[in-house]
Amino acid sequence: MYDDKELKEYRDLMKPPEKFEEGFDWKTVVGAIFIGFLMMPGSMYLQLVIGQGIGPAARWVTIILFAEIAKRSYTHLKQQEIFLLYYMAGAALASPFQGLLWNQYLVQSDAARMLGLTEFIPQWVAPALGSGSYLERTFMHRDWLVPIMLLIGAQLVQRIDHFGLGYSLYRITSDVEKLPFPMAPVGALGTMALAESTEDRKSGWKWRVFSIGGVIGLAFGFFYVLLPALSGLLFSEPIRLIPIPWIELTQHTEEILPAVATGLQFDLGLVFIGMVLPFWAVIGGLVGLIITIIGNPILYAHGILHRWHPGMATVETVFANNFDFYMSFGIGLGLAIGAVGVYYVIKSFRNTDGTGLDFSALFNPPEGRGDINFWVSIGIYVFSTLCYIAFCVWLVPSFPWIFFVLYGFIYTPVISYITARMEGVAGQFISLPMVREFSFIAGAKFFGYQGLEIWYAPIPIHNYGEATVQFRQIELTGTSLRGIIKAEIIVFPIVMISSLLFSQFLWQLAPIPSPEYPFAQELWHLQALNTLLMQTSTLEGNSLFFEALSGPIVLSGLGLGLCMYSVLNVLGLPVLLVYGVVRGLGQSTPHGMILEVIGALLGRFYFLKKYGTQWRHYAPVLLAGFSCGMGLTGMFAMGCTLILKSLGRLAY
Repeated sequence: MYDDKELKEYRDLMKPPEKFEEGFDWKTVVGAIFIGFLMMPGSMYLQLVIGQGIGPAARWVTIILFAEIAKRSYTHLKQQEIFLLYYMAGAALASPFQGLLWNQYLVQSDAARMLGLTEFIPQWVAPALGSGSYLERTFMHRDWLVPIMLLIGAQLVQRIDHFGLGYSLYRITSDVEKLPFPMAPVGALGTMALAESTEDRKSGWKWRVFSIGGVIGLAFGFFYVLLPALSGLLFSEPIRLIPIPWIELTQHTEEILPAVATGLQFDLGLVFIGMVLPFWAVIGGLVGLIITIIGNPILYAHGILHRWHPGMATVETVFANNFDFYMSFGIGLGLAIGAVGVYYVIKSFRNTDGTGLDFSALFNPPEGRGDINFWVSIGIYVFSTLCYIAFCVWLVPSFPWIFFVLYGFIYTPVISYITARMEGVAGQFISLPMVREFSFIAGAKFFGYQGLEIWYAPIPIHNYGEATVQFRQIELTGTSLRGIIKAEIIVFPIVMISSLLFSQFLWQLAPIPSPEYPFAQELWHLQALNTLLMQTSTLEGNSLFFEALSGPIVLSGLGLGLCMYSVLNVLGLPVLLVYGVVRGLGQSTPHGMILEVIGALLGRFYFLKKYGTQWRHYAPVLLAGFSCGMGLTGMFAMGCTLILKSLGRLAY
């Protein structure tokens, strides 16, 4: 498995530098303030207006702005300084206090009243309905003190926890197993392109390739993001030349392909992602999708996919199929991935010919990288998990405490390791659906728990696998972990203060939801209904969700996953193929797979032949540039929206 040729290509795509620097200085502090007080409010506003934030846009816009300011000050940003800005922008845009806006709505919502749940929502989530804070629309009220303090405490533990199990898994999967992490070079090479000085840009290729991607992103973003946003402000209906999110074809193919979600997504970014991802992982995803297209009508004919019926669109089809089959089947496939990963690690212990995994790398990291002692990171994980358990026992004393222990010390390490391997090999995030919900319902069904508190408690179900990609990026850019820790210390109070202030500001502007925040007004009621309907299961003691879990289907997924690995080993086929097949069988919305495959084929059979192995370096920088171009377009659209909305509020 570890000799797989394509795995080695991606591992060698970008080598960590020999020298590491912290990159933390006054520019970093100014950058953190800029992100927290200028980027965050825009992101929060867009979430309420159109349902999505500015995400990657804020990162690239911040970096470009600071790089240009530095250039005009006759200096330049170091690679490590740029990456710290990139890192902090991601941390700052989490906007934790935005959750309070949802909580205040939930308590006052028609959905809660209809279902008779208003009185059951705990006051440490949001004050009771009679609180004066709702009339004044303010969080600066004593009734909000407990929810705010609880949120700050949970966020603090979460940021400390970031350097616990996630970091430990990074050391295992990257330093010991030497997995390639194909998506890690995207952010790393993008920041390196922006770090090139003016002289470097004349002779180097990174800035040129980044600029090409940026122009493509600007052009596509104009039609995909900007035109609908501006036309929606000026006319009664937005002009959408490119369908968002996809062209719905399910109802046109239901007679030929019953219970199959069909459609086409036209997000050009998927083509660039297909170029970056390992070729066999993408082809495996296509194989998995084809198996699904063939298998769903058969499962429907045999009455297994019984919730689907003609007339359903993509979202309803995927939702129904997940309940009937793919949720349990996906759990089995995920367990198969974890079992194979554990098998290879155990096998390496038994390998006595000198070719096994070198576990001494856990305790002898590269000099200057600023690594935390491996056992200290395990200690951080144990400490933070115990804090979560203590929070939960205090807030929900009637729920069986053994569940919290199983969440934190059994489920979380297993799913995190499975995800870390999927990220390391195929650049894919894995999650087992409905585990949290099923466990809550089981607590109500078998242990007599009744109430809603458990749904809001900070339970220790986490997936730290994704953090391994971030730590790999840190390594590839030559940034010392000490600089990251200092950045976390600076960012945390800025995020807490600015997130609370701007949540208050947005609520003061207008009720949330209201016509001023159209996305929230349109969809929050539906989201509240779905959320609260599920939560009623711990009051009634029974639920369709619990009935949907099927032991035989879980075992079939586990068996199929293990068989596929065995066949691959016997035939000597690329191991990335099976990771892709697992992803394709996951029954997520398949509409973007076609563009991913087009990107993979273009990269493999055109660009790789034209540019040789150098194409492996070009592709991630091209994707980073495209993301930047799309981001700039999104920022401009947000600015126009804010200005025109503000003008609309002026009295003449």
